[in-house]
Amino acid sequence: MSANKYEPHLVVLPEDDANAALINGFLLFAGLNSRQIQVLPVAGGWQNALRVFLDEHIPKLRQYNQRRFVLVIDFDNDSNRRDIVLKQIPDEVRDRAFVLGVFSEPEQLRSALNRRFEDIGRTLSQECFENHHKLWAHQLLMHNQTELTRLNQSVRDFLFP
Repeated sequence: MSANKYEPHLVVLPEDDANAALINGFLLFAGLNSRQIQVLPVAGGWQNALRVFLDEHIPKLRQYNQRRFVLVIDFDNDSNRRDIVLKQIPDEVRDRAFVLGVFSEPEQLRSALNRRFEDIGRTLSQECFENHHKLWAHQLLMHNQTELTRLNQSVRDFLFP
C-alpha cells in the first residue's frame, strides 16, 4: 500500500527478507497507523539499499517534505555502518532519513530471543507506542537508541496517534 505523499508518512526500505519480516511484524501492532507507512520491496544487501535510497528516494524526499524514510539494514557487526550511510545523505533531507537495524543480522536476534521475526517486530512497534524500550535495549538493538529517539520524535504523532 502507498501512503498519501502529501501527508506525513514513512517509507521503509528493508535490506533483505529477514528485515522485511521484522517490518511486517512491526505493522501488525494494532496501535500503529499503518496506512501512513509504505514498505518497499527488499533491496538485496545494505549497499544496494543505500544505492537505491540515494538514487531513487533522495529526490522524492526533496519533493515531498512530509516524507520520512527508514533504511533497515544489517550492521554485520560493523559499528561504523550507520556513519558510512549517514555521511552520504544530503544535509537538506538528513533530518527525515533514518538508519536502523540489528547489529549483526536479524537471524541472530531471532535465535537469541527464540521468537519469530513477526513477533519481534510487533513487540518493537508496541514499545515505540508505549515509549518503553525493553526489547530495543537488547544488545543486538541498543546501538539504535539515538536514531530511534530521533525517529520517534519525527513520526510519533502520525504513526501512533
